[in-house]
Amino acid sequence: MFDAKTYVKRRELLKKQVPSGLILFLGNEDSPMNYAANTYHFRQDSSFLYFYGLDSPGLAAVIDVEEQKDMLFGNDIGIEDIIWMGYLPTLKERAAKVGVNETAPLKDLEGMLKEAAQKGRPIHFLPPYRAESQMKLLAWLGVPPQESKSKSSPELIKAVVAQRSVKSEEEIAQIEIALKTSYKMYITAMHMAQPGIYEKDIAGRIDGIAMADGGATAFPTILTINGQILHNHDHGNLLEKGRLLVVDAGAESPLHYASDITRTIPVGGKFSAKQKEIYEIVLAGHESAIKGIKPGIMYKDVHLQTAKVIASGLKSAGLMKGDVEEAVSQGAHALFFPHGLGHMLGLDVHDMENLGESYVGYDHTVNRSDQFGLAYLRLAKELRPNYVLTVEPGIYFIPALIDTWKKEKKCLPFIAYDKLEAYRDFGGIRIEDNILVTKDGSRVLGRLIPKKAAKVEQAATL
Repeated sequence: MFDAKTYVKRRELLKKQVPSGLILFLGNEDSPMNYAANTYHFRQDSSFLYFYGLDSPGLAAVIDVEEQKDMLFGNDIGIEDIIWMGYLPTLKERAAKVGVNETAPLKDLEGMLKEAAQKGRPIHFLPPYRAESQMKLLAWLGVPPQESKSKSSPELIKAVVAQRSVKSEEEIAQIEIALKTSYKMYITAMHMAQPGIYEKDIAGRIDGIAMADGGATAFPTILTINGQILHNHDHGNLLEKGRLLVVDAGAESPLHYASDITRTIPVGGKFSAKQKEIYEIVLAGHESAIKGIKPGIMYKDVHLQTAKVIASGLKSAGLMKGDVEEAVSQGAHALFFPHGLGHMLGLDVHDMENLGESYVGYDHTVNRSDQFGLAYLRLAKELRPNYVLTVEPGIYFIPALIDTWKKEKKCLPFIAYDKLEAYRDFGGIRIEDNILVTKDGSRVLGRLIPKKAAKVEQAATL
């Protein structure tokens, strides 16, 4: 964990942003896979980690805004816990490591919350995403699970988003640690992307690299020759020469900060002429987006500019036609690029997504579009220094989507439907890096993982 002063400073700032009442943070519990004693690997709630830094189950915390008081609630372990799980410092010892002086058993929390509620004091909590947290809110505050999201605190959400969005130097260093692992994962994947290898062989190897580096994967690895399926977690295919392998994977640092990288690799080490033409279009969009990132720019505008680069490239390739500006305005490019350009990155791979994209990626200056493709943009608002985000444009040939649009005669002035038949088995291409917004521009974080076509081919050639 970071130094105790870091967590104290974060909580002090939070007290200034939330006007009154109690702020309740629920830590996560162990989650059983198939019976109580066989649990998934524990992952602490990210906002609890951000403000309290303690990476163990069975904890909750309260900040009393008016009294300027922090409290940590939990239970000390007994001899049976020590036998099975080993020694754990006392609650007071753990609290001291993050600058909290007051502790109490977890059973005391319910009474404290109910007393505050009876006095009419606001009790702020973040939207819960786990069933056990919803049940605690029901028991302690009488909040039905189906209302737990709507009754969460907008004031607290906005305050947490404001803090967590701007990354400190020590947080950026943690993301760089995760990216060191990503580099090893991707060089390994490129070397292994050979005919006769199963997807699962590569996925297992790179997931193991994340574990061996002392962390875990930041999300379930996407590794597939069917890259036209955006979130494809199936790893059962045998690699064949001439196919494209899309790898979208990330690692967590030991303090749970995430990386999120995508590369597209030609199986056997050589792009075909058709593949290279599309790859270069995606790369041009990717590089154009990175160059366009700086403080004060709306990320929606960066997305749309990237869409124009992609549409222009596809027009040159004979797959789109007509006026590029109008094609993007009408959303024609989304047949090939149906997702957003990127998202915030931090303690979560889609940072703070549980708090709501309307708070994280949007604000009063920009509303979510209802246009297909643009509606999926997770980050649209103005960029600020020390935001960390992803840039991940792609081009995909999705047969079902092509058939639907063609049947509906959608965007006929802009799509060369007759040319698309030759691309039905193409798959997809995506290129993604993690970007720090600096005071006057941007910086790609981490050691450069090959992304120029020639460099990718070189890395993928035995």
